[in-house]
Amino acid sequence: MIHSSSIIHKKTNINKDVEIGAFSEIGEDVIIEKNTKIHSHVVVKGDTYIGEGCNIFSFASIGNIPQDLKYRGEKTKLIIGKNNTIREHVTINPGTEGGGGVTKIGNNCLFMVSSHVAHDCKIGNNVIVANNVALAGHVIIDDNVIIGGNSAVQQYTRIGKNAMIGGMTGVEKDVIPYGLAIGNRCYLEGINLIGMRRSGISNEEINILNDVVKNIFSKKNIKEGIEESKKYSKFKSVSEVLSFLEQSEKRPICRPKV
Repeated sequence: MIHSSSIIHKKTNINKDVEIGAFSEIGEDVIIEKNTKIHSHVVVKGDTYIGEGCNIFSFASIGNIPQDLKYRGEKTKLIIGKNNTIREHVTINPGTEGGGGVTKIGNNCLFMVSSHVAHDCKIGNNVIVANNVALAGHVIIDDNVIIGGNSAVQQYTRIGKNAMIGGMTGVEKDVIPYGLAIGNRCYLEGINLIGMRRSGISNEEINILNDVVKNIFSKKNIKEGIEESKKYSKFKSVSEVLSFLEQSEKRPICRPKV
């Protein structure tokens, strides 16, 4: 059902089971899959794909051009997976040529009121982004991450799977998988114990990971701690943390407070 007051471009590809509320605007290259609901006063533009079962609330702006002065109108994409909830006043931008041309969001994510996803971000599945969170360009967020309200994530930052970012945190460094980061300029408080328990990870593995993380960051040279910890790589969480730390990226690693 499409409300008669909405503006739908004739070349838009919208499944017959999509619902679009009053005064929304859907642009030329947009594809919207079945059982998605677009509430009133939503704008969806650009080369944007929205998967099945999404729920996009009023005044969201999806697929409008990136907030990047280097953008020159090149053809880029925004891909949004299945069963995502995008609340009021959320903004999500497509990619840029310099960042690979695609912003991509996985499945089953929640973007709360006034959160922002900038160009070329890559966001996994089951991610929760709370109110007023700003994700700058080229940010990578793995599965099952929770970012607390009023936080900001600097460009090119990585946040590993199952990590949790406390509210009002400035994330300017990469946060390890299963990490808990807080602070005006983030520091590693420890591992995300509650999240790991909720995920059904055994107490043995939690304790091992906790010891591994403490050991790694007690070293002046992280590489030394990584090598010592490889004997515990049979534990999935340990293996994921070590792999994350060994990847060469643009940002330093978020460490415990000294």
